[in-house]
Amino acid sequence: MNILNIFFISTLILSTTLNSEKLNEKSQWRGENRDGIYNETGLLTEWPEEGPELLWSVSELPEGYSSVSVANGLIYSTGLKDTMDVLFALDLKGEKQWETPIGKGWMQSFPPSRCTPTVEGDKVWVTSGTGDIGCFNALTGEKIWLFNASRRFEGNFGNWGIAESPLIVNEKVIFTPCGDKTTMVALDKNTGETIWKSKTLNDKPGYASPIVAKINNKNVIINVLASNLIGVDAKNGDILFHKDYASISDEVSVAFWDGGPFTNTNSPIYKDYNIYVTSGYDHVGVMFDLAKDLSKVEIKWIDKTLDVHHGATVLVDGYIYGSNWINNRKGDWCCIDWETGETKYTTTWKTKGSIISAEGKLYCYEEKTGFLALVNANPEKFDIISSFQIPLGKGPNWSHPVIKDGILYIRRMGALMAYNIKKN
Repeated sequence: MNILNIFFISTLILSTTLNSEKLNEKSQWRGENRDGIYNETGLLTEWPEEGPELLWSVSELPEGYSSVSVANGLIYSTGLKDTMDVLFALDLKGEKQWETPIGKGWMQSFPPSRCTPTVEGDKVWVTSGTGDIGCFNALTGEKIWLFNASRRFEGNFGNWGIAESPLIVNEKVIFTPCGDKTTMVALDKNTGETIWKSKTLNDKPGYASPIVAKINNKNVIINVLASNLIGVDAKNGDILFHKDYASISDEVSVAFWDGGPFTNTNSPIYKDYNIYVTSGYDHVGVMFDLAKDLSKVEIKWIDKTLDVHHGATVLVDGYIYGSNWINNRKGDWCCIDWETGETKYTTTWKTKGSIISAEGKLYCYEEKTGFLALVNANPEKFDIISSFQIPLGKGPNWSHPVIKDGILYIRRMGALMAYNIKKN
């Protein structure tokens, strides 16, 4: 055996070992628990005036409002190409590795793709704007199964199509078609076969992605539809509780002309039998008390300050942080108390946007001009440490930031930037 053969075999063994380790990784919408909290350590506590080091950027991606998922040594996202939503993967230097179609995109209003891929091991799951759902090989992009779930389950749509990022619960992938026949379905994540269909609530889908919480030894899937907050038993599809969230107004003049109160875009937050829900357009945020037997929810408090458009919230040390909706172009940054809903502050900085957290810091990405701020999670004030403006991309800055292995990923439509925020 010559030296070239020995080198080739050694390289192949090393590559196989590394891939095997990477294939244990998972990545999904807004982090490990879908709550915007990234369990990263050793990050920069302040940035240079021009921002942290830009490692690389790309600016010709298919356009999307979706965020990225990072696993298997690859970066996954979705975008709109002509009229089709596509799934694509980049390597960790931003070089495109593959691209594959998902299904027809939502072409009626704000067409770019919305789904952030869900990655687990060697598979990745995505949805299209018109209700396709599919599973693909995470290393090659090869289709494993794909069909239009909205059509199969006779679902319906809101004004902006499907925006759901798939949720994996053990061997199931969850999708929410709504409609007259069902509300939520569970599919075998490996084959796409139907496992269960919940009963219908005669509601439309919202634009939020579900979370799962372990409560009373049950995996409970929690989400907001166009009208209802729901909790579903992941084992069999039983709807454990539901509540008409859209009708809760506290005498606030909800901006119906702009889509509220049926435009629910933010995943709920769950903790200790409490569920927090917020949406924009002057619709109230609500903390719900979940009964210990999981049979119902009741209002604990109502908040009129933090009506989040679509930038989500984070819960850090007993306080909820996010930005509110004043109008479609304007919003303030806010903090409220988790236990009481008391407003701690509202501060004008640029405009509203999306928020994540790591190591007790907030990462606030305003949507209009693309400024990103590193902020102390301080309930007394909006305490900016550093900020800078994202240099690339066109259109609204609606993609949520992502942190993985000390790299901060920021997307703006067809552009993606990777910043080194790890301490030396």
